[in-house]
Amino acid sequence: MAKEKYSYLRTLQGKLNMCFLLIVAIAVVSFMMIFIVRSKSELQTTSMEYTGQLLQMVNENIDSYIVNMENIAEIVMDNTDVKYFLLTKESEEGLKNVFGLGVQEQFKTLKETRNDIYNIGILCDNGTYMINDKDTIINPYADVKSLDWYKRALEGEEVITSSHVQNIVKDEYPWVVTLSQEIDLGESTTNRAVLFIDLNYSTINSLCEKMSLGESGYVFILDEEGTLVYHPRQQLVYSGFWEENLELVAETEESILYSQDEERIYSIVRSEVTGWTIVGVTYVDELLEGMNRDRITYYVMAIILIGIAMTLAVAISGMITQPIHDLRNSMRQVEKGDFEFELVEPNTGDEISGLIRSFNIMVRKIHQLIEKNNQEQEEKRKSELNALQAQINPHFLYNTLDSIIWMAEDGNTRDVVLMTSALAKLFRKSISNRNEMIMLSEEIDYTRSYLTIQKMRYKDKLEYEIDVDPMVSHIEVIKLIVQPLVENAIYHGIKYKEDGKGTIRVESAYAGDKLEIKVKDNGIGMTKEALEHIFDERVTDRHKNGVGVLNVHRRIQLHYGMAYGLSFESEVGVGTTVTITLPLEREDIEGRTML
Repeated sequence: MAKEKYSYLRTLQGKLNMCFLLIVAIAVVSFMMIFIVRSKSELQTTSMEYTGQLLQMVNENIDSYIVNMENIAEIVMDNTDVKYFLLTKESEEGLKNVFGLGVQEQFKTLKETRNDIYNIGILCDNGTYMINDKDTIINPYADVKSLDWYKRALEGEEVITSSHVQNIVKDEYPWVVTLSQEIDLGESTTNRAVLFIDLNYSTINSLCEKMSLGESGYVFILDEEGTLVYHPRQQLVYSGFWEENLELVAETEESILYSQDEERIYSIVRSEVTGWTIVGVTYVDELLEGMNRDRITYYVMAIILIGIAMTLAVAISGMITQPIHDLRNSMRQVEKGDFEFELVEPNTGDEISGLIRSFNIMVRKIHQLIEKNNQEQEEKRKSELNALQAQINPHFLYNTLDSIIWMAEDGNTRDVVLMTSALAKLFRKSISNRNEMIMLSEEIDYTRSYLTIQKMRYKDKLEYEIDVDPMVSHIEVIKLIVQPLVENAIYHGIKYKEDGKGTIRVESAYAGDKLEIKVKDNGIGMTKEALEHIFDERVTDRHKNGVGVLNVHRRIQLHYGMAYGLSFESEVGVGTTVTITLPLEREDIEGRTML
């Protein structure tokens, strides 16, 4: 039984199960973190409940205060001296002054007993007014009838404004909250009047500042339209130096709201008396300040447990994954074509050991198959190249022999000897030399023999020029790459040229670490569409194409790589240039540099 258990632990599955046991151990740490998060949530909930209770107290105090101001307003509006003062005509100056003294006395009493009242006054649309006392002068530049609280009061509303600068008194601009209401003058007059009481902004400020919401917490108030009534940093908010989520608070129906940066929590209470929204702002970091002290102990314990778990995980995972890493690295070597190695099989007896053993067998077999395939492909490539090199266009051969016969019948023995000699060289170089690589000078000699025969056939229709740098003549190239391009130029370019003599030029040039051989003709040229399909696979016409440019292009890429081969430039009516690009060996580059 013990032996079976030991064998199980040596398997990959057994090792992974050990890792899972470690994960369970780490779950303990996770539980601790969940506990911390839950504690944070409960602490926030408790703090928000406490904040809500404080806000409710502030709301009740403000409601009580506003109701008290409304009662004072009712007392003033029920005072007969106020109504008679407003209704008495200016022509009855003595009587109006008597009633005015009564109004002044009442206003004076209210202001002396209530420090929170900054202004108290009555305004009639016929121009009659009384503000605080007889010496207070209304601001001549203030358009009373355009004031929002005045117009709303005449519409039958009891108006409590947001905080604002009051400019109704000459040379005074206090920061106040205005309570206004229409005075009922009865049906005996068409005049209308409004009572207003300006409450000191500092009074509301003191009500809100009494509430403690931590070191940085504060309270602010919005009216029904979402406008600030009070804010401890009101000027900063208006100037844009303090950001507050006023729209979010005004639109939400929730009692708890988190700021967009989740650094602040908004506790919201709405007054049914004033319609105001009382908002308490607390900072999350302050709420959690007490909890953070206990967190240190939790974090230390968590760090110790995580450290132990990580040590065990690294040790065990390293034991499991090291053979896999070795196998992966070996696969990368195989990807690069390196089969000359054998991965050391670990003596673990598990699934990875068996996998490495199978991998070694697979690599050996693949290596053998690749070697065998390379040999077969090399033999096949050589056979194809030899067959290609042995090919001479039969039509070209027949025409050349006919030309020799005609010249012999005409007694032109010199031309017969010249053409026969050139044809012999052509046969000798294409058939007798079985080497795949030849010097560039030999390839040019072969091309020159071919051009000699073609020039004699076409007489005055064809000329050729060969300008190959002697310094590159010794460079080895694969054979039969220039003549097919010359043949192609004759049969597709020069042959169909109607005006003037056709010229073919063969030249060589260095291009950095590459050798370029160009075959130029001044034939009919090719269209852009024909150039795009120059390498398309198609059936070779031996009477026209001979070996063919596609075959030459493939042989160059097969031997040198995909970065080399043929490129074409052509213009209709101007001619075509074919560039053969071949690599230069290091000694060729160094020899050229020394020169």
